[in-house]
Amino acid sequence: MRRRSELIVALDFPETSRAMDLVERLGGAQRFWKVGLELFSRGGSDVVEQLLDRGHRVFLDLKLHDIPNTVAAAARVASRLGVDLLTVHASGGSRMLAAAREGVEGSRTRVLAVTVLTSLSAEELSVSWGRVGADPEVEVGRLAALAMAAGAHGVVASPAEVRELRARIGPDALVVTPGIRMAGDGAQDQFRISGPAEAVEAGADFLVVGRPISRAVDPRTAFERYSMAMESVNVTEMETT
Repeated sequence: MRRRSELIVALDFPETSRAMDLVERLGGAQRFWKVGLELFSRGGSDVVEQLLDRGHRVFLDLKLHDIPNTVAAAARVASRLGVDLLTVHASGGSRMLAAAREGVEGSRTRVLAVTVLTSLSAEELSVSWGRVGADPEVEVGRLAALAMAAGAHGVVASPAEVRELRARIGPDALVVTPGIRMAGDGAQDQFRISGPAEAVEAGADFLVVGRPISRAVDPRTAFERYSMAMESVNVTEMETT
């Protein structure tokens, strides 16, 4: 039986107070939160500890990319905080990825390798990597295979690549998808996007949604829209597996 897909709400705020206000507004309905570079740069480990002390789960999205020793040390510190998920860049290479996995060994923390950012189009990817005609789907698959071979617990990729990824890296690997947008919600700076139901159906384990919920006039209503769209597919998938 496949895992039930879960929603992670991104706390992309410049102040801890605003982040915790959203946590309060959604109440007990949402228990899994993403802390990224913006909030962590201001709130540091304190905001993570506040969430954990309240019984929430944390996806620490720092996208680590450095020499293996530094990444291993940072991963070790993150794991001691008690976060569930931690990101590193797959393009950091096999030794760095293996070092991140070593840094979290024995803890609950799972290492996710970021493949190709959802904000990158094929054209931008070609320019950035100096590879004419670079195909995001091909590069995502290549980096995902590299990451899994190096010991990562899973990958981060756009919903457009989930189905092929799932077939390539198997049912046990975690697949996390940002770039989730429902009809009527702006894409903002995301490029490779899809709706929540499509991402769940394709095999994503976790869907990360930020601004469509956090910047909504009524965040609770926006949250419920995304949750209901996911639940309709979750239930169907559970019944047919």
